[in-house]
Amino acid sequence: MSWLERFARPKVRALFRKNDIPENLWEKCPNCEQMIFHRELETHQRVCPHCNFHLRLDAKQRLRFLFDNGEYQTIELPEVVADPLKFRDRRRYAERVREARTTTGLTDAVIVAHGELGGSQVVIPVFDFDFLGGSMGLAVGEGLLAAAQLAVLQDSPLIVVPASGGARMQEGVLSLMQMARTTIAVDQLREAKLPYIVVLTHPTTGGVTASFAMLGDIAIAEPGAVIGFAGARVIEETIHEKLPEGFQRSEYLLEHGMVDMVVHRHKLRETLIKLIGLLRDSGARADVVALPRTGLEIPSVGSDAKVSKGPSETPSGPS
Repeated sequence: MSWLERFARPKVRALFRKNDIPENLWEKCPNCEQMIFHRELETHQRVCPHCNFHLRLDAKQRLRFLFDNGEYQTIELPEVVADPLKFRDRRRYAERVREARTTTGLTDAVIVAHGELGGSQVVIPVFDFDFLGGSMGLAVGEGLLAAAQLAVLQDSPLIVVPASGGARMQEGVLSLMQMARTTIAVDQLREAKLPYIVVLTHPTTGGVTASFAMLGDIAIAEPGAVIGFAGARVIEETIHEKLPEGFQRSEYLLEHGMVDMVVHRHKLRETLIKLIGLLRDSGARADVVALPRTGLEIPSVGSDAKVSKGPSETPSGPS
């Protein structure tokens, strides 16, 4: 073989060979382990077409699926102290936050968006689990307070979609304080008589579950989501007993009255539109029709009065 065939031909072929094929064109379902083409998965809202397993959505994907035509506006989260405790374990907390911001493109673990859902103005804060496990720190607490105030200002329902491991340990007691502050945000909605709906996704645990996530007027859960305070392993080690099958899953919580409904992701938007219509429409469903008078006067309870008959029923006496 000549040098031309040995060296020149492979180099010429390399110019036209596509070696830069993306590695994320296919994704394996964690449940059935089927390989799914990424476009098909996006079309199905990241629900496995083979076994209906709900894969995790990031915050922007979820907002796009919920709002009318995928159009919405976001608000800036109030500024907070980035590293209030100067915390460090294996790495500095400030470094972890910077890395999460670079990876996700978000300021913190929650996005507060507003727009139309079924023609009704709504405010929807959505958590992103990819940002430090969706943990709740100062920024998330401020974001939820801002979302509640925006809902009151716009006279809009508030729909919160948590996906979180709980309070952010790197902010210590300041993160635990957000449990009380987010509860105050819910109280503001109650005082304004506005609907507050929570869509519990996988996972919703820790201080998030112990505060605003379980205070909704209506609690909806996605199928198969883990919802609870402490993890199942920690509970088993504490009580020294084997937990029931499916413990802390959406379906288990529905059977035991902890959530109101478990809704498939494909039907979530439709369900929310119906619920908002029911909660906001306080008027009569049909025209009010006056009932004809019967000629009978019904006495009040406890009265000694007798029922008097109308003129047409009065017996005529002798003239």
